[in-house]
Amino acid sequence: MFKAKRLGDLVVRLLKIGSFFQRVVSFGLGVFLMLIPLSGWVESEGIEISFDSDIRPILSDKCYACHGPDKKKRKANLRLDIKEGAFAQRDGYPAIVPGKPLDSTLYLRISAEDPKDRMPPAHSERSLNQQQIELLKRWIENGAEWQEHWSFTPPKRPNLPTVQNQSWVRNGIDHFILSPLEDEGIPASSEADKRTLIRRLTFDLTGLPPTPVEIRQFLDDHSLD
Repeated sequence: MFKAKRLGDLVVRLLKIGSFFQRVVSFGLGVFLMLIPLSGWVESEGIEISFDSDIRPILSDKCYACHGPDKKKRKANLRLDIKEGAFAQRDGYPAIVPGKPLDSTLYLRISAEDPKDRMPPAHSERSLNQQQIELLKRWIENGAEWQEHWSFTPPKRPNLPTVQNQSWVRNGIDHFILSPLEDEGIPASSEADKRTLIRRLTFDLTGLPPTPVEIRQFLDDHSLD
């Protein structure tokens, strides 16, 4: 709101200067300047917020230095790198209250107008921009879903997509390649001949084409593996 007001004042000042042509150009420039900060917010309204992709990087970059795993550097005994710390009851002032950003100390501190209350502090050079603040607010409003880091999540074998051309499929990976092609009506490529395969292989591994001897050896090799 404060930024929009300042931009509005700028537009008014621009309209007061110069000729009619200059005022028209100035007005257009002013409107453009006002739309720049808003465009990021509008675009973010229509996308789903992912904790791993959108929220964790903000917390890691802006908050973990003082509220992360390093006990010696941790401030206010607050951890934001683990779920238990981020959602812990802290004398009636939890950092994150799912669905309620105005009851969440995290949001209140990162959006505080008073520099003394705002986090991260200015001297840390880790201040959040308005779009990052808005993302955190919307994440909390949407329930503050927490995801464990992918490296700690046991892998699960996915279900194979269904495909029509079963004769093209030789292994599970082929299902994932062929399924989106069929959805788009794109025919799968035919199997490459052995001369093409040896060229692809050597270019990938060495960056050079195969020698005539290597080509002949590969063409003469009829083993299945």
